Amino acid sequence: MLLLALLLALPVLTVLASWAQWNPSSAQILTEMAQTVLPDYASTTLLLCILVSVGVISMGTVSAAAVTLFDFPMRRSLEWALLLPLAMPAYVVAYAYTDFLQFSGPLQTTLRELLGVEGRVFPEVRNVWGAACVFTLALYPYVYLLARTALSERANHLMEAARLLGAPLSRRILRVALPLARPAIAAGTALALMETLADFGVSSYFGIQTFTAGIYKAWLVMDNRIASAQLATLLLMVVVVLLAAEQRAQSRLRFSSARSDRHSSESQPLQLKGLAACIAWLLCVLPVLCGFVLPIVFMLRALWLGTDEVALPWARFAQWSITSLSLGLFTALLAVGAALLLAAQARLQPNWLTRQVRWVVSLGYAVPGAVIVVGLLLPTGWVQATWPNSGVGFWLTATVLGLVWAYLVRFVAVALQSVQSGYARVPASLDDSARMLGVAGFSLVRRVHWPLLRKPIAAATLLVLVDVMKELPATLVLRPFNTETLAVMAYQLARDERLGEAALPSLALVLVGLLPVMLLSRTLRRQ
Repeated sequence: MLLLALLLALPVLTVLASWAQWNPSSAQILTEMAQTVLPDYASTTLLLCILVSVGVISMGTVSAAAVTLFDFPMRRSLEWALLLPLAMPAYVVAYAYTDFLQFSGPLQTTLRELLGVEGRVFPEVRNVWGAACVFTLALYPYVYLLARTALSERANHLMEAARLLGAPLSRRILRVALPLARPAIAAGTALALMETLADFGVSSYFGIQTFTAGIYKAWLVMDNRIASAQLATLLLMVVVVLLAAEQRAQSRLRFSSARSDRHSSESQPLQLKGLAACIAWLLCVLPVLCGFVLPIVFMLRALWLGTDEVALPWARFAQWSITSLSLGLFTALLAVGAALLLAAQARLQPNWLTRQVRWVVSLGYAVPGAVIVVGLLLPTGWVQATWPNSGVGFWLTATVLGLVWAYLVRFVAVALQSVQSGYARVPASLDDSARMLGVAGFSLVRRVHWPLLRKPIAAATLLVLVDVMKELPATLVLRPFNTETLAVMAYQLARDERLGEAALPSLALVLVGLLPVMLLSRTLRRQ
């Protein structure tokens, strides 16, 4: 268990240890970056995070409050439809809107013909503001999901009590409902910001200078490993702050979302009619329309037009799909095995050490792919420089070993979360009964726990599979030669302005991403 935890934490520890090699040359590099690119990276990343925070809080909170506190036409359908943008990778949303809104896109072309003007009708979308809109549309479900869960527990019951005490509707929402959801909103916003900081596809495609783009530029363009490690460390520090804020907010959720008494089910959402119902319906339909339906329509249009201009690479698409599925399934099986080992050890020996190991492993999902790449390639360079004939560089960069290692660092936490949720539903009394019958140790896991954990393990396998298929930064750098995945080819084709061909792998990723969203929606409706 300790060896597994060390293996998964090694990339992060390597990035932090890079500062131990501090010397005058490193200081000069950092000084030069502080005078040139670092202010741009910091200001752009800060502005992007502020805009995304405002966007996801507004969109996620409003939609969660609408479907939880009020009743209007199609409310039940919109409850799960608002989760659909989770299936859309942010870079796919960026490709779709860029194709439709750019200067040569159908919208500006039509407006120029109708208005009789030349030049741009509205500004270029490839900027920080456009990236913030893309991230908002793709990531607001984090806030929506947690805020909806917090509000659905006690909000209606307490709002009914406030109404009986004479409080108007606006005060009931602002003083009763929203304070209940404040920890959930904070946790969802922190998750959205961590995804924003970890992104490479949108920032690279839009040409904005974020920390993640700077890390890749320092390593691949400037060929400066020290500068890349220093930027990765700064980004990691920001992610640790966000992770601490998210965990603190999650720890407060038990106070704001505790189960109410048995009479709370009598309180029903407020029935809306007329104009109020239309406004609530519109506020819930717009996120689904802009975050899922329109990007799908734009990509289908690009795919349809692409068939007229050039033959689509169906044979290569099949190879990309097979490669993505193979990597995803192989990584998912390893991740679920590691998660089951950690969760079972924590169940059999619940002590301080197992808790710390689980905490260290759980940090992996918050670490951006760019940081993991730097953390894997730095020690590879050191080993190759010290022992040129060791072959470490070959095994980590010319095979899938380094890529799978990076996947495991990020996504074992996803599998562990699902397996732990399954263990929470297994009564401890079953373990005691099994021990009384002479079954202990990992025989207990095999004969008692495994049959009860099949569904959570299947869900964990599915989640890791989908996450691996959508992962772009680590795959882009660590993949072996002639190993192309759906995510990589969608990015490369879109970067080359071949959006008709990029639509094919992009739509495949969306189709795969729908599977865990459907599973999540089914779980919520069952609850």
